[in-house]
Amino acid sequence: MGTLREDADQIIARAIQKVLPDKAVAQALEQKQFDSGSIYVVAAGKAAWQMAQAASAILGERITRGVVITKYEHVKGEIAGMDCYEAGHPVPDENSFAATQAALDLMKGLSLHDTVLFLLSGGGSALFEKPLVPGEELADVTKQLLACGADIVEINTIRKRLSAVKGGKFAKLCEPAQIYSIVLSDILGDPLDMIASGPAYPDTSSCEDARSIVRKYNLKLSSKALACLQIETPKELSNVQTQITGSVKNLCRAAAQECQALGYEPVILTDQLECEAKEAGSFLASIAKTHAMLRKKLAFVAGGETVVHLTGSGKGGRNQELALAAAAGIAGLTGTAAFSVGSDGTDGPTDAAGGYCDWQTKQSLMEQGIDIFETLKQNDAYYALQKCGGLIVTGATGTNVNDVAVLLINGES
Repeated sequence: MGTLREDADQIIARAIQKVLPDKAVAQALEQKQFDSGSIYVVAAGKAAWQMAQAASAILGERITRGVVITKYEHVKGEIAGMDCYEAGHPVPDENSFAATQAALDLMKGLSLHDTVLFLLSGGGSALFEKPLVPGEELADVTKQLLACGADIVEINTIRKRLSAVKGGKFAKLCEPAQIYSIVLSDILGDPLDMIASGPAYPDTSSCEDARSIVRKYNLKLSSKALACLQIETPKELSNVQTQITGSVKNLCRAAAQECQALGYEPVILTDQLECEAKEAGSFLASIAKTHAMLRKKLAFVAGGETVVHLTGSGKGGRNQELALAAAAGIAGLTGTAAFSVGSDGTDGPTDAAGGYCDWQTKQSLMEQGIDIFETLKQNDAYYALQKCGGLIVTGATGTNVNDVAVLLINGES
């Protein structure tokens, strides 16, 4: 019988393995009948390389050419017939713009019988971008939205209007070619117009929605950016077929199955978790306080995407903050642990996928002079978890279907 940390590591590894996009992409392609023309691949997002590799394995020489755009250190090798680019995330950079232009150049002069195989995953909003404002301003607006705690739908509503490819505009640029879009969802509820800001899907948000977000967060935008918010996005597209291949629901089910395999009785609390990371951690701790004395092996699973309000200048990410916040509440509850990870293997601007804590974490940190609440105030969860062995490092996984947090109770209290 493994320790709680060993159980956590096994649950993470095996659950993520079950939501890798390879099989889902293969299934989507095996049932697709392509027209007689050429097939061009554009893959964008954190899972772009993995998705493109799967497409290449299925279609082989049927693919005329392709462009793959993913996050730094996410390209795992060459793919025949495709140019692979790495670029900035969560803030787009010059490499994002150059790679996107390479994809757009590939789309020039397509015919009605050609097909664009568009492989889309989370992170595409930053990685697949041709800005309508200077890149520096786009980066600044993105940073403003992230810092004020705007959710992903709000962020993408703004980014669509500052972009020449988002909000259905990429699909218009591909006309008259047909687009077959395979989407790995990273947004709760799988809204196709919001995943990677919907480059090939009609936009359901309005200009007024965008203006309301600007007012809500008091965003600082130039006159040129404000003018972009007045231009409506495409509401109908006739050349796109879309299929969703995975989401956080699959990740939660996979985590619950792995918990059960280890002898825990799993409960999926939600696959729609969206609140402050610290609040989510406190919530898991409150569940532990209720159930830790029952002497049963229990696992509570929550999937979604929390947010972090920046109040300090430390290093960390939402999953690390969630775990550290849980540590304060489960302190002393023998046999309890909580962990949270990003399915893509990254959490904020760090090399960690998330964080792990147990009933001993708070005491361990106190002995090293580290106060959990002050650490959270400084958004410095990375270094605290590093000090107590609580960082979870997986490396890039090749998928991106939000986050999963798990509370384990081994029934030994």
